[in-house]
Formats: sequence, structure tokens, C-alpha cells
Amino acid sequence: MTVSGAELAALLERRGFDFFAGVPCSLIEDLIATLEAHPRLPYIPAPREDVAVGLAAGAWFAGRRPAVLMQNSGLGTSLNALASLALMYGLPSLLLVTWRGHRGKDAPEHILTGEISPRLLELLGIPYRVLAADTLEADLSWVVETMDRAMQPVALLVPPGVVEIGKAGHGAAGRTRSIAREATPSGDARQAGLPRVLTPRLSRLDAIAATRKALGREPVIHANGYMCRESFSLGDRPENFYMIGSMGLASAIGLGFSLADRDTATVVLDGDGNLLMNLGILPLVAALHPRRFVHIVFDNEVYGSTGSQRSITTEIRLDRLAEAAGYRTVAAVTDADGITQAVQTALDRDGPHFILAKVTAEEANVPRIPYTPHQLRDRFRASACT
Repeated sequence: MTVSGAELAALLERRGFDFFAGVPCSLIEDLIATLEAHPRLPYIPAPREDVAVGLAAGAWFAGRRPAVLMQNSGLGTSLNALASLALMYGLPSLLLVTWRGHRGKDAPEHILTGEISPRLLELLGIPYRVLAADTLEADLSWVVETMDRAMQPVALLVPPGVVEIGKAGHGAAGRTRSIAREATPSGDARQAGLPRVLTPRLSRLDAIAATRKALGREPVIHANGYMCRESFSLGDRPENFYMIGSMGLASAIGLGFSLADRDTATVVLDGDGNLLMNLGILPLVAALHPRRFVHIVFDNEVYGSTGSQRSITTEIRLDRLAEAAGYRTVAAVTDADGITQAVQTALDRDGPHFILAKVTAEEANVPRIPYTPHQLRDRFRASACT
């Protein structure tokens, strides 16, 4: 017995799932084709599975009930995102994980992963069931009850033959139209003339202070590291989400929030090392074109929290990469007034916007943030949903 992608999508919608992100697998191609053309259920094609976990986190903060679609090989890719983001903070989502290598029957590259997939979920402490078409409604009821009660991700392993393959009938043109419906910008891109040479004049602490002058009550997702502590030292606000782990995923969380709540300006404070770890976010942002998305990168050319090892931004320009990816506006600034003005301008116009703030490697001596991960989660979601 099998279920079609349309039937599964309808059951998921009835259970309240209203935001989907993932990396494709042929075992659920019918479901993905249905979601790509669905008028109500957005599907975000993430470049990596850990990015999809970050997108789901941002969507949950904005009040959505998210699901992450991945092949079981993606469990390996997303281990850190699951352990130090979704599980540490306690962020509910459904992980719909296809079970390649099930019972040792698959291509060679899937056999080992297929053998250990249940044990990976058990090691992570993620409750799971093996999906079957004849118990589908009961399995989904269990998922919703468990994820809401435990406040964490819950997984369904999907063996071959449960979801129909190639039945949805959506061709490539239909899928392109579905994505374009979400992504088409409202006007021509406005690219700032980028300076040839950037000479840092400010510490990151001073640059963050200049950024905050332009902010009101916008939600701000902070990349992990000393940046969080420096921002906290300048004055805490419940609209700040401070990243403790999950390096590289602040931009994915911000993008997920922005896509789930298109009317609220969303600000991401990122670092050069963080962005380098997730460069696939740049073309994803440009393709989906969230109009109230402001992506600010403080580039000090080092990995500060691990001993100031050199990053490759001594040789490359992140603003040029964002410009090539297709952000609506791109700016590069080095002084306090320029940072404040660039942020204010971005908040006043349709985006997405990218601002590179070149800063010195100086780091302030500031205390740790005194909140637990669950406290950070609860106050940020409460502020975002009011």
C-alpha cells in the first residue's frame, strides 16, 4: 500500500504543517512535486540539510509548524545543526527522513547509512517511527503530540515504497513557476558602487553599536561567538536571538523567519567565518527574494573565538559574492555613520539587502550571556509573535 504525494501533503496540512524545507530524494519526489506547486504550503529547496534545519527554526520562531525533508544521508550533514540548534534550544519540527539502504537493498553508497540511520536518531535522542501508509494518520498524530509535548524535533523514517514515485505530474516548468511566485522581486536591483579598498576603522563592538542606532523592534538573529556577547553588553532586548552553537546558520534562521513572516523586517548579524561556512545561503536568499531581509556581515578577517586564526576574507570580498548572487542592494562600509545609514536605508526599502562592515580584529572583554537556551528561545518567540 502506498500514499500519493498529494495525499501526504493534505494530511500534513491538516496536522498544521505549513512550512517545508529540504533537500530532494527520489523516494519522496511525488510529495516534493506537490509542495512545489502548492498554493498554500511553501517548499524551500535548501542547498544543504543543515540549512533546512536552520530555515525550519526561523519559521517556528515566526509561528509556523515546519517540516524538514531529507535523505538519511542528510542526517550526517545536519548532525551539528540538530544537536546544537534544534535539540539544544528545543525547536519543534518534523524530520521526514527517507530510508535509503533499507534492509541492505540499494546502491553501495547507501548501505552503511541505511544500516545506522535508526541508531543515529537514537544517539541524538530524537523520537522516531517508521512510516507506513496504513498507519499514516496515527503516525502523524503521534508526531504532533510528541513534538509539541517534548519541544524538540521528531522523525519519521520513510522506507522505499511508502510514497508513490513520479505520480504528481508536475513538470519542470510548473515547478519553476511555483518558485517564481514566491521569489519575483518588485523592481530592478539597486547595487551600490562598492569601494575598491576597505580599510577597517572600527572595532566590531563599535560597529554593532552603530548598527543598533538604526533599529527599532526588529527581530535580530546574532551569529555565534563573541558577537553575541558584545551586542548583549550594549543593551539586551527580547527581540535578540543569540546563537550559542550551530556556526553558519544565523543567516538560515533569519531567512526562514523572513519567509514565514514577510511583513516583518528581519535582521541578521553575521560574521565572515560564519558566512564562509554557509555560502550557499547567498544564492538562496537572492532566489527567494525576501523583501524585508537585512543581512549584515561584520568581517574582521579572523576566527576570533578560537584564537584569531586568519580567515580567507583577507583575500576575497564577501560583498562581491553577495552582489554576484543577486541581492537587491549591496553596500560596504567602514565607519560608524556609514553603518547606521546603510542599515536605516535597508530597513526603509524592499530587499534583500547585504551590508559588509569591515571591522578590526579587536574584541571587547565582555561577560557571557546569562540566559539558558530555552529562555532565549521562549522570549524571542514571544517577542516575534506579538
